[in-house]
Amino acid sequence: MKYILVTGGVISGIGKGIIASSIGTILKSCGLRVTAIKIDPYINIDAGTFSPYEHGEVFVLNDGGEVDLDLGNYERFLDINLYKDNNITTGKIYQHVINKERHGDYLGKTVQVVPHITDAVQEWVMNQAKVPVDDDRKEPQICVIELGGTIGDIEGMPFVEAFRQFQFKAKRENFCNIHVSLVPQPNATGEQKTKPTQNSVRALRGLGLSPDLIVCRSAKPIEMAVKEKISMFCHVEPEQVSTLLIVKYVGQRLRADLIVYERLLKVCSIALVGKYTKLSDCYASVFKALEHSALAINHKLDLMYIDSTELERSTEVENSVKYHQAWHKLCKADGILVPGGFGIRGTEGKLQAISWARTKKKPFLGVCLGMQLAVVEFARNCLNWKDANSTEFDPDTKNPVVIDMPEHNPGDMGGTMRLGKRRTVFKTQNSILRKLYGDETFVEERHRHRYEVNPELTHSFEEKGLKFVGHDTEGNRMEIIELENHPYFVGVQFHPEFSSRPMKPSPPYLGLLLAATGTLNAYLQRGCKLSPRDYPVQLFRSPEKEFFIY
Repeated sequence: MKYILVTGGVISGIGKGIIASSIGTILKSCGLRVTAIKIDPYINIDAGTFSPYEHGEVFVLNDGGEVDLDLGNYERFLDINLYKDNNITTGKIYQHVINKERHGDYLGKTVQVVPHITDAVQEWVMNQAKVPVDDDRKEPQICVIELGGTIGDIEGMPFVEAFRQFQFKAKRENFCNIHVSLVPQPNATGEQKTKPTQNSVRALRGLGLSPDLIVCRSAKPIEMAVKEKISMFCHVEPEQVSTLLIVKYVGQRLRADLIVYERLLKVCSIALVGKYTKLSDCYASVFKALEHSALAINHKLDLMYIDSTELERSTEVENSVKYHQAWHKLCKADGILVPGGFGIRGTEGKLQAISWARTKKKPFLGVCLGMQLAVVEFARNCLNWKDANSTEFDPDTKNPVVIDMPEHNPGDMGGTMRLGKRRTVFKTQNSILRKLYGDETFVEERHRHRYEVNPELTHSFEEKGLKFVGHDTEGNRMEIIELENHPYFVGVQFHPEFSSRPMKPSPPYLGLLLAATGTLNAYLQRGCKLSPRDYPVQLFRSPEKEFFIY
């Protein structure tokens, strides 16, 4: 087993996740079996209780793990399925060590950060790196490990010490450290500054790790003199300092001729109506799923984020301006998406957007809460149940069309939802989504929710044309809705964006883009096959392999 440790310096958000994902993808393209581990130095056990504004979206794995969004990058880039133990947190490590201490595993010894915490980190990494992530169930050959945070942060020190020890345990030929750093270029001088990178590498080396490669992030390609300066002060060769590591490596390793094609792409605009629109990372997987689908049909995605609260009428002048701007975006969109979420804030605005999509026959996709609100909107405006609501927002509603699940335990904040991969069975062949999924009798997608459509009321909806075409295996939980006599009005209780891949776009999202571009019927008539002109743009070609840009 070989290990690549990706560390970061100077500032957070420097791009370690993208570098780690890209390196893993290149290595996999070379025929190697690759896995990935993300280390987050926070004390939380997992990402499940975070506000989206803290760390972006909570990514859900097949096994129900609620993890950092970077694992979504790994799954999409590497086209693999990871597990909750591929995300290591300080909380998990300390919980593991404390449980062992309570069980008497340390035989009365004083339990300390060194060696017990650091040993636990190394054991976790070695054990998880061996877990197969591909269908052939073979053990990976390379493990790419991203150490979250910034070198020098006090909370990351135990992990840095663990890898200082680990490099000798793994042996030099099996361990590589890539350090990602910032080279700022102040406007006042226009000069690229190397001092932050020097200090970052000095701090890393002072902790016992010496980088084999330094990836410099900068507004412009770094100059040769800057590269040589970093080389001299950071104890590496100039060729070990790069801003174009990925492209260089592909060209050298695969002897590939770089071919770039430019195409004029038609634009498809999608309005994403949510409550966390000020930070795009809150909907990272949704954006990727839409992007995968747009590229699959050779369109450029124009994603318009709309704060759902701004669709609600207000008497304040400032909010009135925002109200009209938000509605202008919604009205000009080719399709409308209402994603998942929690809490009552902004729900009335989402209901307004759903009503607009239904009555104006705009292509619509509702995910999780988006599906639940589509049911609420239909109940209020088509069944005339004016007080219809979810018990999440109104526990005393006379028409509880969405209810909390029996196993939901509100007394605990962690892992109480219905999580992970679950099976959805199609109950009819006359379903758009079933056709988009390849006419399968069932699908398996990832879930993350506490509330569900009330199964006792579904017959009233179906009589009016809102069909529940997908159920769970017991037939009790409503998983998919489709509206009759509408170009595309679909809701799913699961989160299909988590399983979308660049070469395998998520069917519900692909359906939305096809409907928004007016090509859904033609796609269905072709047996859900893309026409030749819709194939992706070729980027690399070599005698053995082909690579495509996504």
